Amino acid sequence: MDDEKFMKLAIDKAREGVDEGQTPFGACIVKDGKVVVCVHNVVWATMDITAHAEVHAIRQACGELGTINLEGCEIYATCEPCPMCFSAIHWSRISRIVYGARIADAKEIGFHELEISNQRMKEIGRSSVELVGDVLREEAIELFRYWREKNGSRKY
Repeated sequence: MDDEKFMKLAIDKAREGVDEGQTPFGACIVKDGKVVVCVHNVVWATMDITAHAEVHAIRQACGELGTINLEGCEIYATCEPCPMCFSAIHWSRISRIVYGARIADAKEIGFHELEISNQRMKEIGRSSVELVGDVLREEAIELFRYWREKNGSRKY
Protein backbone atom coordinates (compact mmCIF):
# COMPACT_ATOMS: atom_id res chain seq x y z
CA MET A 1 0.00 0.00 0.00
CA ASP A 2 1.33 3.45 -0.90
CA ASP A 3 0.36 4.98 2.46
CA GLU A 4 2.67 2.59 4.28
CA LYS A 5 5.44 3.07 1.71
CA PHE A 6 5.44 6.85 2.08
CA MET A 7 5.01 6.69 5.87
CA LYS A 8 8.05 4.42 6.04
CA LEU A 9 10.04 7.11 4.20
CA ALA A 10 8.90 9.72 6.73
CA ILE A 11 9.81 7.41 9.62
CA ASP A 12 13.26 6.76 8.15
CA LYS A 13 13.78 10.50 7.69
CA ALA A 14 12.71 11.17 11.30
CA ARG A 15 15.18 8.54 12.56
CA GLU A 16 17.89 10.26 10.50
CA GLY A 17 16.92 13.52 12.20
CA VAL A 18 17.21 11.97 15.65
CA ASP A 19 20.68 10.74 14.72
CA GLU A 20 21.51 14.38 13.82
CA GLY A 21 20.26 15.67 17.19
CA GLN A 22 16.75 16.64 16.13
CA THR A 23 13.40 15.52 17.51
CA PRO A 24 11.61 12.40 16.19
CA PHE A 25 9.33 13.89 13.56
CA GLY A 26 9.43 13.44 9.80
CA ALA A 27 7.21 14.40 6.88
CA CYS A 28 6.99 13.62 3.18
CA ILE A 29 4.94 15.51 0.65
CA VAL A 30 3.80 13.45 -2.30
CA LYS A 31 2.11 14.51 -5.53
CA ASP A 32 0.79 12.11 -8.16
CA GLY A 33 2.47 9.20 -6.41
CA LYS A 34 5.92 10.82 -6.43
CA VAL A 35 7.84 12.23 -3.48
CA VAL A 36 8.28 15.99 -3.78
CA VAL A 37 10.19 16.33 -0.49
CA CYS A 38 10.93 14.21 2.55
CA VAL A 39 12.38 15.97 5.60
CA HIS A 40 12.73 15.82 9.35
CA ASN A 41 12.17 18.39 12.06
CA VAL A 42 14.95 21.02 12.15
CA VAL A 43 13.93 23.01 15.23
CA TRP A 44 17.23 22.52 17.08
CA ALA A 45 19.39 22.95 13.98
CA THR A 46 17.75 26.26 13.06
CA MET A 47 16.73 27.42 16.56
CA ASP A 48 13.34 28.05 14.95
CA ILE A 49 10.47 26.63 16.99
CA THR A 50 8.25 26.71 13.87
CA ALA A 51 10.59 24.39 11.92
CA HIS A 52 8.47 21.32 12.56
CA ALA A 53 8.79 18.59 9.94
CA GLU A 54 5.46 19.47 8.32
CA VAL A 55 6.19 23.20 8.05
CA HIS A 56 9.73 22.48 6.84
CA ALA A 57 8.29 20.10 4.21
CA ILE A 58 5.69 22.66 3.08
CA ARG A 59 8.35 25.36 2.72
CA GLN A 60 10.54 23.09 0.62
CA ALA A 61 7.66 21.71 -1.47
CA CYS A 62 6.44 25.23 -2.31
CA GLY A 63 9.94 26.09 -3.51
CA GLU A 64 10.31 22.84 -5.42
CA LEU A 65 6.93 23.22 -7.15
CA GLY A 66 7.11 27.01 -7.52
CA THR A 67 3.74 27.62 -5.88
CA ILE A 68 2.10 28.13 -2.51
CA ASN A 69 -0.89 26.07 -3.66
CA LEU A 70 -0.17 22.42 -2.87
CA GLU A 71 -3.62 21.20 -3.86
CA GLY A 72 -3.45 17.58 -4.96
CA CYS A 73 -0.51 16.88 -2.64
CA GLU A 74 -0.56 14.54 0.31
CA ILE A 75 1.52 14.90 3.45
CA TYR A 76 2.78 11.89 5.37
CA ALA A 77 3.66 12.88 8.94
CA THR A 78 5.09 10.55 11.54
CA CYS A 79 2.84 12.20 14.14
CA GLU A 80 -0.56 13.83 13.93
CA PRO A 81 0.18 17.46 13.04
CA CYS A 82 0.02 20.04 15.81
CA PRO A 83 -2.39 22.98 15.42
CA MET A 84 0.33 25.14 13.81
CA CYS A 85 1.19 22.46 11.27
CA PHE A 86 -2.46 21.62 10.60
CA SER A 87 -3.07 25.31 9.85
CA ALA A 88 -0.10 25.45 7.46
CA ILE A 89 -1.38 22.31 5.74
CA HIS A 90 -4.83 23.87 5.43
CA TRP A 91 -3.48 27.18 4.10
CA SER A 92 -1.26 25.43 1.55
CA ARG A 93 -4.32 23.46 0.38
CA ILE A 94 -2.72 20.04 0.82
CA SER A 95 -5.51 17.60 0.07
CA ARG A 96 -4.72 14.75 2.45
CA ILE A 97 -2.96 14.20 5.77
CA VAL A 98 -1.72 10.71 6.62
CA TYR A 99 -0.18 10.36 10.06
CA GLY A 100 1.32 7.66 12.27
CA ALA A 101 1.40 8.44 16.00
CA ARG A 102 -1.27 10.57 17.63
CA ILE A 103 -0.83 13.91 19.39
CA ALA A 104 -1.60 12.11 22.66
CA ASP A 105 1.29 9.69 22.00
CA ALA A 106 3.72 12.62 21.67
CA LYS A 107 2.36 14.24 24.82
CA GLU A 108 2.72 10.97 26.71
CA ILE A 109 6.46 10.76 25.94
CA GLY A 110 6.91 14.35 27.16
CA PHE A 111 6.43 16.68 24.20
CA HIS A 112 4.70 19.99 24.96
CA GLU A 113 1.62 19.39 22.83
CA LEU A 114 -1.73 21.10 22.55
CA GLU A 115 -4.18 18.23 22.64
CA ILE A 116 -6.43 19.31 19.80
CA SER A 117 -6.97 16.54 17.29
CA ASN A 118 -6.81 17.09 13.57
CA GLN A 119 -10.40 15.86 13.36
CA ARG A 120 -11.48 18.59 15.78
CA MET A 121 -9.50 21.28 13.92
CA LYS A 122 -11.01 20.08 10.65
CA GLU A 123 -14.51 20.40 12.12
CA ILE A 124 -13.95 23.81 13.71
CA GLY A 125 -12.29 25.23 10.58
CA ARG A 126 -14.58 23.47 8.12
CA SER A 127 -11.48 22.23 6.32
CA SER A 128 -11.84 19.86 3.39
CA VAL A 129 -8.54 18.05 4.06
CA GLU A 130 -8.87 14.26 4.18
CA LEU A 131 -7.49 12.63 7.34
CA VAL A 132 -6.02 9.15 7.62
CA GLY A 133 -4.56 8.26 11.01
CA ASP A 134 -2.67 5.46 12.70
CA VAL A 135 -0.67 4.40 9.61
CA LEU A 136 2.33 2.48 10.98
CA ARG A 137 1.45 3.94 14.38
CA GLU A 138 3.58 1.52 16.40
CA GLU A 139 6.64 2.24 14.24
CA ALA A 140 6.03 5.98 14.67
CA ILE A 141 5.71 5.60 18.45
CA GLU A 142 8.97 3.65 18.43
CA LEU A 143 10.63 6.84 17.12
CA PHE A 144 9.74 8.53 20.41
CA ARG A 145 11.41 5.73 22.38
CA TYR A 146 14.46 5.89 20.11
CA TRP A 147 14.67 9.65 20.66
CA ARG A 148 14.31 9.24 24.45
CA GLU A 149 17.14 6.65 24.50
CA LYS A 150 19.44 9.00 22.58
CA ASN A 151 18.50 12.24 24.34
CA GLY A 152 17.57 11.32 27.89
CA SER A 153 15.46 14.00 29.50
CA ARG A 154 15.97 16.83 26.97
CA LYS A 155 12.84 18.96 27.01
CA TYR A 156 10.90 19.89 23.94
